[in-house]
Amino acid sequence: MGLGAFIAVGKSLETALQRVELAERLGYESAYITHIAGRDSATALMAYAARSERLMLGTGVMPIYSRTPVATAQSFATLDEFSGGRAIIGLGVSHRPVVEAWYGQSIDKPLREMREYVGVVRAILRGEDPPQGVRFASAFHFMGYEPRPDIPIYLAGLSPGMLRLAGEIADGVVLWLCNPEYIRRVVVPTVAEGRAKAGKPPEGFDIVAAVPAAVTGEPAQAKAQLRSELIPYFSLPFYRRMIELSGFADDIVAFDRDGQEAISDEFLSGLAAIGTAEEGAATVRRYADSGTTSPCIGGVSRTDFDTTLEALAGSI
Repeated sequence: MGLGAFIAVGKSLETALQRVELAERLGYESAYITHIAGRDSATALMAYAARSERLMLGTGVMPIYSRTPVATAQSFATLDEFSGGRAIIGLGVSHRPVVEAWYGQSIDKPLREMREYVGVVRAILRGEDPPQGVRFASAFHFMGYEPRPDIPIYLAGLSPGMLRLAGEIADGVVLWLCNPEYIRRVVVPTVAEGRAKAGKPPEGFDIVAAVPAAVTGEPAQAKAQLRSELIPYFSLPFYRRMIELSGFADDIVAFDRDGQEAISDEFLSGLAAIGTAEEGAATVRRYADSGTTSPCIGGVSRTDFDTTLEALAGSI
């Protein structure tokens, strides 16, 4: 727990690895990688592990429909062993267009399927018989190998249902496009409900919030770039509902009518750490004050992410 960073692999894996080294030197606590139409996230984290010694390393997040629970358990057990116990298994449902077009799968009952998936992964790591669910079933056991049984599992959460499930069955939650007010008002109490259902205290549960960030002398350009990057999310049902719940239903209406330029400055200012180093650090602290235990800096395209990492290091 503490200040982390989302470190994507763009055109150059070596550039990403140098950024991992930089983040570790600057004192960041964790490095997360998204699972997109590029390099495999779990494999890339092995490379991150080879170039770091202290950073916690997690997927933020990997869709559960992209591989079986057995494959996930094997991949992350290997990463965890190689990294000396630094792996975090970040899992998400993703969205129907991606799941259907990329993986040839379907999202039927997301809460039930996530519960089943996590149950199978945990059982495999613990050397137990995996539970037999409706969607996911396995008789797998490691042979001649005992991984760390309590590798942490985090879930991507937006809606109250998945947030509550994360509190109940996971060790943390990974958030995207959730501003500090939404985290304070919805995420923290809803996660606490799930923890209470499982008989666990709120303490020790990691709330990871991605913070789009750009320390720059040209904030208007960075905000324009971020607007363009938000187009897919303003078009996806899960995100649209969360944005409405966070108090920006008018932004959804305006986006549908006028496109990306209608995404308000108010929405961007609440969400992103864009501007001077002092302004960026103040935004990061707002996340920490909201109940976020691990604000994680993410870059805005066409801005200097290394400069941003350097400027915001130690901001909480």
